[in-house]
Amino acid sequence: MERNVSRIDLELVRQKVESLGLVPHIFASAQRTTIGITGNKERIDSDLFLSMAGVEDVIQVSKPYKLVSREAKLEDTVVKVGKDEIGGRELTIIAGPCSVESRGQILEIAGILSDLGVKFLRGGAYKPRTSPYSFQGLKQEGLEYLKEAALKTGMHIITEVKDTETLSLVAEYADILQVGSRNMYNYSLLEQIGKLRKPVLLKRAFSATIEELMMAGEYVASQGNYQIVFCERGIRSFDTITRNALDLNAVPLIKKLSHLPIVVDPSHGTGAWDMVLPMAQAAVAAGADGLMIEVHQDPTSALSDGFQSLRPDKFKLLLERLARLAPLMGKSLSAKSAPSLITNN
Repeated sequence: MERNVSRIDLELVRQKVESLGLVPHIFASAQRTTIGITGNKERIDSDLFLSMAGVEDVIQVSKPYKLVSREAKLEDTVVKVGKDEIGGRELTIIAGPCSVESRGQILEIAGILSDLGVKFLRGGAYKPRTSPYSFQGLKQEGLEYLKEAALKTGMHIITEVKDTETLSLVAEYADILQVGSRNMYNYSLLEQIGKLRKPVLLKRAFSATIEELMMAGEYVASQGNYQIVFCERGIRSFDTITRNALDLNAVPLIKKLSHLPIVVDPSHGTGAWDMVLPMAQAAVAAGADGLMIEVHQDPTSALSDGFQSLRPDKFKLLLERLARLAPLMGKSLSAKSAPSLITNN
């Protein structure tokens, strides 16, 4: 649409799209408003819209993923979570334990992380595990502990959604819904999440191509939810010395192909706590909008993924390094944490 398009002209185009039996998706930004159109089985005649008031151009999107592509929206999408953002000027830090293990554990680590300026608290309440005999999470009890921690600290909760059956319950507690790598191909779940209009962090499956990840995001966006954050968390390779191979190619590639933000999870990407610091820094240098880091006050006793979790002192060291690195990439850390970290170093 034209830069100063009127609401009336915008509405008339929206109505025209719907009259053709198609679905309009409106992306509004400070620079430009665009309307993505889905539901067509064949190429749409551009002349149907070019003659309408307010329309500047009609672009045929060539990629199979339409709404998440740069062709649909040139400007970067900034996902809003309360008063905070993912994909904006500030480098997003998501931190916390792999699993919520007890009330005391999550309240303690949340307090530590909050004092360091972390705004996003991660923790699994429903844990889809490879083995049915592994710890499966505290379920609703874990969600209640997460909510209590958030109320005490002012942090935002991000926790994993396991299936459609528990989706509505998790959505009551979570500020961001996390789709784990195992569920990236669960299209029924993705569609249901798309209908909720709640921010979602979509993790790449450990054998997924970049295009498959983008198409998973398209399932969410097709239902009207454009608050999507991609997450690179490592892919499976022939090498077994690390848990996964952290594919940092994904960061600039997704930045090129999509308007959506991307964060990197070096904890799962490496599976080793002593590799998290260097790979986290590499992710920021590659242009990531944020990091997801597993932090546990006693990793040796963790009920899941302790071997890849940082102790709070190591996590603080990482923040100190990021406070210097982030500005070089046009990012900053939380104003609450960055000055004190630099002073104390």
